[in-house]
Amino acid sequence: MADVQKVKVDGVELAYRVWGEEDAPPAVLLHCLGEDGEDWRGVVGQLATTHRVYALDQRGHGKSDWPGEYGFERWRDDAIGFLRELGLDEVTLIGHSLGAVAALLLAAERPELVDRLVVEEAAPPLPADPPQEVPDAPPGPAAFDWAAKAAVVAERNAPDPRWWDGLARITAPTLVIGGGADSHIPQEQVTRMAELIPHAELVTIDGAGHLVHEERPREFLDAVKGFLVREG
Repeated sequence: MADVQKVKVDGVELAYRVWGEEDAPPAVLLHCLGEDGEDWRGVVGQLATTHRVYALDQRGHGKSDWPGEYGFERWRDDAIGFLRELGLDEVTLIGHSLGAVAALLLAAERPELVDRLVVEEAAPPLPADPPQEVPDAPPGPAAFDWAAKAAVVAERNAPDPRWWDGLARITAPTLVIGGGADSHIPQEQVTRMAELIPHAELVTIDGAGHLVHEERPREFLDAVKGFLVREG
């Protein structure tokens, strides 16, 4: 993997890795809960043939700071600050799960920053019924800040309904990727989300489950690269 670089965003130090030519169009990758920028290692090489790729360790993960304060809007704001600090705009924004929700919120809040949006296996959460409980942290050294898990559970139990309303404000052409019936994400929610985003298309990779880019990298890349070369 690429060397880790760091940038400070509103007092929080964020780690990231970069691949691709400096003058290529920028693509920013946002990982899921519990992972870091290296989670994209199976697909980043191909993405970097056409884009300057930035894979962020989101707060509470990897080599970024673990400040103890988390939530989807904090991850969104970190990503906005990351783009600001690196002077990036009109980016291709690719997110998986937690990172995809942050990407959706960013594209709705600051649509001018996003040229293309790829949402893998996520939709804004609906209230969990019954409410979820935070499991005990696994034994051994922490792979990420368990407070981030607690924050995600809390927001899944009582999400902001405005997150769904914001989908209509997304202006970027959007590719929504679902993993089919093997995913724990309700695919009907993924479908509904794609219907509410003005310029969205849905691709379902049956049998991939929640980890589409990891379990089926070739099909993931075929879908993403085909989407990125089409006219907006």
